Amino acid sequence: MIKAKALKQGDHIGIITPSAAAPVRFNERYNRGLDQLRIMGFHIIEGKCSNKIQAYRSSTIKDRSEEINEFIYNKDVKAVISTIGGTNSNSLLPYIDYEYLKKNPKIFMGYSDVTALLLGIYAKTNVTTFYGPAIVPSFGEFPRMLPTGKEYFENVVQRKKKAPYTLEIPDVWTEEMIDWNTQSREKQMVKNEGWKSLRPGCVKGRLIGGNLNTMSGFLASDYFPDLKGSILFIEDSFKDMAIQERSLSMLKVAGIFDEIEGLIVGKHEHFNDLDSPFSIDELLLEIIGDTDIPIITNVDIGHTFPSHVFPIGIEIELNATTGTITFLEDGVEE
Repeated sequence: MIKAKALKQGDHIGIITPSAAAPVRFNERYNRGLDQLRIMGFHIIEGKCSNKIQAYRSSTIKDRSEEINEFIYNKDVKAVISTIGGTNSNSLLPYIDYEYLKKNPKIFMGYSDVTALLLGIYAKTNVTTFYGPAIVPSFGEFPRMLPTGKEYFENVVQRKKKAPYTLEIPDVWTEEMIDWNTQSREKQMVKNEGWKSLRPGCVKGRLIGGNLNTMSGFLASDYFPDLKGSILFIEDSFKDMAIQERSLSMLKVAGIFDEIEGLIVGKHEHFNDLDSPFSIDELLLEIIGDTDIPIITNVDIGHTFPSHVFPIGIEIELNATTGTITFLEDGVEE
């Protein structure tokens, strides 16, 4: 595994918009996110797609790919962070300069649709990538980034915590949606009921995963990592029980549940159970069947806040008996 250097104050961060045009649609929040990073001591370089919009996307596939490659080639840029997700980051996978990045590793971070880029880069280069905060939804939170989310970012990307360490369960969390262009109050936080041990057991393996819905756009391609022996994490947003059955069964028929050592399922933002007479956890067990792997659900990763930062490719321990996740190595080097 190849690791980038830990992010330090004074470093330059490149900002990409590989799918949805969030900087244009939510400009105030976008700029607040950039200011948050500046307050934290970083220099910002905005990508050329940050001021563009083409309906559902920021710009052409060519422009979006070039935006990423320009930051890969820029030796001053130590990290690349996405503005938001969207739907079409997978379109860029054939055009990234993986060989150059492999020889000159740097931090790539985002979540949701950016799963395609994070897993594609990891699969092609063996460089650790980071499932973590994006500029508009996370760094740009009103009136400021959640302190716990900021702490999780610093722990992992700036290496303020050194492995091995066990992840904490946040005391409170939120999935409240407030219009980003009119928001005038902080989101309401609710008590965190904790992580649920769905199937006991303790295993070690490489941490790999991301947004489940996004995976359907490049599963079984050369850009999807080998999951044999890994601990898979998945999360989703605004889906319903029927869609989740389809997505989880996609993993089943692809043989993924037979390859992995364990499973981590994140909190599902605004899940619609369609009045089903069973829970999403019961559906998961029904689909997995007799495959006996440790499973933890309701984990704080992905679309709910605050969310942990998961370095893709590091060795972790999943103890679904005690309901704990322990990072056995860091995602970055000194």
